Amino acid sequence: MIYRFDSFELDLATVELRDGGQVCKLEPQVFALLALLVENRERLVSKEEIIDKVWDGRVVSDAAVASRVKSARQALGDDGKAQRFVRTIHGQGYRFVAHARASRDTAIWSADSADTAAGAAIKHFDTISRPSLAVLPFRLIGDGGRYAALAVAVPDELIAELSRLRWLFITARGSSFRLRAPDTDFSEIGALLRVRYCLSGTVEVSDRNIAIAVELVDTADGGIVWAERFSGRIDDVHSMRENIRSRVLMALEIQIPAHEAARARYGAAEDLDAWSAYHLGLQHMYRFNRVDNAAAGTLFRRAVALDPQFARAHAGLSFIHFQTAFMRYSDDIPAQIAQARRCAERGVELDPLDPFVNFTMGRTYWLEGDLDGSLGWLERSTTISPHYAQGIYARAWTEALATRTQEARLHVDLAMRLSPLDPLHYAMQGTRAFTHMSVGEHVEAAEWADRAARSPGSHVLIAMIAAVANVLKNDPVRAAFWAQNVRERNSALTSEDFGRAFPMKSDAMRVQVQQALAQLGFSSRA
Repeated sequence: MIYRFDSFELDLATVELRDGGQVCKLEPQVFALLALLVENRERLVSKEEIIDKVWDGRVVSDAAVASRVKSARQALGDDGKAQRFVRTIHGQGYRFVAHARASRDTAIWSADSADTAAGAAIKHFDTISRPSLAVLPFRLIGDGGRYAALAVAVPDELIAELSRLRWLFITARGSSFRLRAPDTDFSEIGALLRVRYCLSGTVEVSDRNIAIAVELVDTADGGIVWAERFSGRIDDVHSMRENIRSRVLMALEIQIPAHEAARARYGAAEDLDAWSAYHLGLQHMYRFNRVDNAAAGTLFRRAVALDPQFARAHAGLSFIHFQTAFMRYSDDIPAQIAQARRCAERGVELDPLDPFVNFTMGRTYWLEGDLDGSLGWLERSTTISPHYAQGIYARAWTEALATRTQEARLHVDLAMRLSPLDPLHYAMQGTRAFTHMSVGEHVEAAEWADRAARSPGSHVLIAMIAAVANVLKNDPVRAAFWAQNVRERNSALTSEDFGRAFPMKSDAMRVQVQQALAQLGFSSRA
């Protein structure tokens, strides 16, 4: 890695400081000190950290540190008065304040000399299947005072949190924190760190307010995939950090697969790698109709054929068999349930710590009416990834069917806050409706059910919930509207199908729902 600033080059590979191409003589400790300051130029470096990193924690005097700083300044043509490169923060430490730009080692870079940075990055990404991400240190706008450390603390926390996403490769802090935007352009960062995406941001503190902006960038073309700004009072900084972690996690769970699917659509089907086929399959899977479910199955099977060890592709197959049984796309429901279970079990064998894999396993028990068995796996899914909104939603739905109303409502509200653009958001609203139905709050139940049924992409069973909720609300006109909607979409659905899809634990609740469906003409099969 080479850092360029003013007329200087700090070359970490050759351990040289060059001025206009000429090597400047530096003692090893002076070079190590300068490298430490340049690499951490977004923040103050304390005397204690300098001693720990440069002297390996040995006991040295403040005078020894000051002496090495003076030597570094002299090599740069700086002094303690001008402080053009190294600024003293009295009583605390030092900070490198000149604009520095990171780039590849010349010997490595020459291999790609015929290409632009962007072209080299795109060529490399063509060989990558698993999505990869680097979280860069955030840029501090203004002084920041004692909150300046947030520019490092927030991305550091994000690296730890995002590392729990088993499907996404996260570059280690030691590598990604050597770079920062806009010092290096994103295509170059992609080539340097061999990543497809970068997460960067800014921290701005003014008066008693703080604003933190975050953006996800595709390093192949520099395009912004997703961005969000968080702001609040400085007193709320700790809750803001928690909110940022959860929102970023869920945004990446949705935005990166959607972006990967969009990229995959531009390629020929026969050229899809396992990850591209999987992500494209997700787009079909969430549409909850027979045609798209079949298309998702084809893509997941391709992903498994290309990479038999791909746990999420097996989980995807479990999901499409679950959907086939849940939506009654097949006459052989037991066979579909068995297939859903087998695929989920294979996913668990391959990666027992993937939340999506555990999520699909839990839903297979749902099909059998085993709510306790389902909850065990769904709780495991959300323990592995506490911000996994779909796992939290599925847990809430199971709790609602088990008449654990308060827990269900807390969890479904959390899921909707975490993932307001989730492809299953309508199902979350339907779950909220069920929590009201179970305690006789029929007006609220009808409002939530109507909202869910009107949402784009909501499946026919959601309309059936809306029909029931409006019967219980004593709104026959609205109930008839949704009942007609159900018949137009699937005339074969019966109250028996509804009961199998939603295995309610409460006898009173089940009877109430069955009576409402009978009133609408949805009788059981003979």
